Amino acid sequence: MRVVIQRVKSSQVTVNGEIVGKIGRGLNLLVGIANTDTDVEIDWMVRKCLELRLFPDEEGDDRWQKSIQEIGGDLLVVSQFTLYGDCRKGRRPSFDRSAAPQSAADLYNHFVTKLKASGLQVETGQFGAMMHVTIENDGPVTLLLEKEAI
Repeated sequence: MRVVIQRVKSSQVTVNGEIVGKIGRGLNLLVGIANTDTDVEIDWMVRKCLELRLFPDEEGDDRWQKSIQEIGGDLLVVSQFTLYGDCRKGRRPSFDRSAAPQSAADLYNHFVTKLKASGLQVETGQFGAMMHVTIENDGPVTLLLEKEAI
């Protein structure tokens, strides 16, 4: 499982000209599901996304002291199968490591459900749709999280 995690001031996702998910201060999560992923990877990634200290504290200290849970921020979760695009050979990416659509949808929805259990506001894109994502990156802070099946 791969997640590009971005600290944002705001973010939204649009499908066919209609906003389907919109957040204020928080994290934008672009989520890629591998064909080997299971609940183990989902659980690990949920914990990381919720507990990573990526936000400064209120006293103006620039060090990252607070997690998304501690600041009560928002989450925007967008499926992104292209995170498993392999561009090492040829001129066209291979997506052999991406999960099949139904399996990926099930694991993606499980990931979203577990994030919602945190009590934070969680918005999503539309799985499998052509989406336009607007991100006002804060910092900018962008990290790649990865958990591979053992």
